[in-house]
This record gives sequence, C-alpha cells and structure tokens, in this order.
Amino acid sequence: MNFLAHIYLSDNNDFIKIGNFMADGIRGSDYLNYPEQIKKGIILHRYIDTFTDANETFRISKHRLHERYGHYSGVIVDILYDHFLAKNWSKYSDESLASFVFRFYQSLEENFEALTPKTQRILPIMIEQNWLESYATIEGISKILFQMDYRTKFKSKMQFSVEELEAFYDDFENEFTLFFEELRNHVKEKLIELNS
Repeated sequence: MNFLAHIYLSDNNDFIKIGNFMADGIRGSDYLNYPEQIKKGIILHRYIDTFTDANETFRISKHRLHERYGHYSGVIVDILYDHFLAKNWSKYSDESLASFVFRFYQSLEENFEALTPKTQRILPIMIEQNWLESYATIEGISKILFQMDYRTKFKSKMQFSVEELEAFYDDFENEFTLFFEELRNHVKEKLIELNS
C-alpha cells in the first residue's frame, strides 16, 4: 500500500512507475508477460519490498505496532511512511506533489490497457479520492487506514493506528527519514543494474 514511495522511487520512467505501482497484484513469474519497462518496475517493486522487510529501522517502527496489530503492523508502517514522504515532499523533489501525482494519474489513464484488471478497477476511485495527495495529512491517512480496515472486515483494527501515529509522531518521522535515505541509495544502484 505504500504507493507513493514505490512510484517516487521509479525514477522518471512512466512504465517503470506503472509496473512498480501494480506489482502487488502480479504473482510469481506472471511478470514475464509484461513489456520490458513494466517488467523492470515489477522487479524493482519486489526489490524494495525485500529491502524493507529486512531493514532494521523499518522493523523498529513495525515492532511499536506489533502487539496491537500483529501481522498488519508492516502494512500500517508502509502507509505511515507514505504519509511522511508526502508531508516532506519538497525535501525529496523539486516538483510539487500535486504536479507529480497529476502526471502519474494521467500516465495510468493513457496506458489503461497495460494495467492489471484490479488496477483498472481501482483507478477511478483512486483518482476521484486523490489517494496519493491525501497521504500528506493525518486526516487523509485516517481515511486510507479506515478503507484498509474495511477490506479486512474490521479484523485488522488498522483505523485505530492513527492513535499510535499521533502518540509517536516524531519517532515514526525520524525512523522514516533514516530508512528512506538508505532505501533511496539502494534503489539508485538497483536502477543502474536494471537499465544496464
């Protein structure tokens, strides 16, 4: 669910962004059925997920939530980290968040036929509710977490994790900053490898 980070880390290639964005819905070797640049995005997404799961700083954030949310704690941290990326966007990009998001939505619409059926279904809702820009506020994150909780039939209790976000806001933000700097450096190397 950390869509914004995955898209941002895809460099300035629309097709790598698209592959990275929809990779969660593509299983196993099915990625081989996609065009080359979209394949690279899927591979990059999997690389980012593997790096994230093993990262010590990410695990500290996750551990803070584990007792209350169990195996959903990693999903929650993904969303919280997207909040800090959106909130601090100007530190990471010269382009405004609104412009970056608009161009990405446009790219998805222009390449609609290349999207997975699941991505095609969620796209109108995503654009209408402007998910990616909404990450920048706690109110926006609250709505996303509620929607995620709804999808689990409220078993995950994810909507309540805003309480931990507010209680440990500075800790989560500092952890995100440290984690994201490490991740960006590793992704730069991975992109060089993928494009060589």
